[in-house]
Amino acid sequence: MQSENNNKPAGINIPDLLEAGVHFGHLRSKWDPKMAPYIFMEKNGIHLIDLNKTAAKLEEAAAAIKSVARSGKKILFVATKKQAKEIVTECAKRVNMPYVTDRWLGGMLTNFATVRKSIKKMSVIDKMNADGTVTNMAKRERLMLSREREKLERMLGGINDLTRLPAALFIIDIKKEHIAVAEAHKLGLISFGIVDTNSDPHQVDFAIPGNDDATKSIALITTIMTNAIEEGLNERKKSKDDVEESAVNTEQETEAAN
Repeated sequence: MQSENNNKPAGINIPDLLEAGVHFGHLRSKWDPKMAPYIFMEKNGIHLIDLNKTAAKLEEAAAAIKSVARSGKKILFVATKKQAKEIVTECAKRVNMPYVTDRWLGGMLTNFATVRKSIKKMSVIDKMNADGTVTNMAKRERLMLSREREKLERMLGGINDLTRLPAALFIIDIKKEHIAVAEAHKLGLISFGIVDTNSDPHQVDFAIPGNDDATKSIALITTIMTNAIEEGLNERKKSKDDVEESAVNTEQETEAAN
């Protein structure tokens, strides 16, 4: 599992993956045979993932997600398991991407128009609070409205600014988030996912073989993918700035010629 790290992008190297426990899979009894190409060996009844292949797949996924970000499209982060929520929320916010960390509502993507109505309801409640409408309500009504707002924020706060379907999903634990995976597949959205030894890597477009249970493993892979998104966004901004600068220079040259 430990080999040379030639040609690996910054942030992707075998020692870091090893230290984070990315190689630890599930018990052999829980494995999915389709993960066989990514399993290095079995030790004490537990499958160990081949980190050379993890690094290669992570490099491929990072390049692809960077390209999506560079195109200006949104990438939805999905992670509802306890040990991943805080990590994913922080990373998604860093690059201003939508996220779902409470629970996946069936139809969140395939019935997006209805979800948007619920998001709009949050805005209506916020407006009622801002203009004082709520203060004129009975105490019980105010309490019910407040609870509804909290519930909507918990479930949909991470996609509050998502006005259209995302171009891609980055998923922690594709087995747990199988509904999100299915909806992405149905809509033809690009899917990236951390895939442990108990999952089918063919369920996503870009499978990253790795431990999807350990906090350190989740944090390392999510950070690498987030850094790639950030690079894509920066390249997009630079490209736009260069175009604007070129336009200004052309205009100045035209005025000078006249």
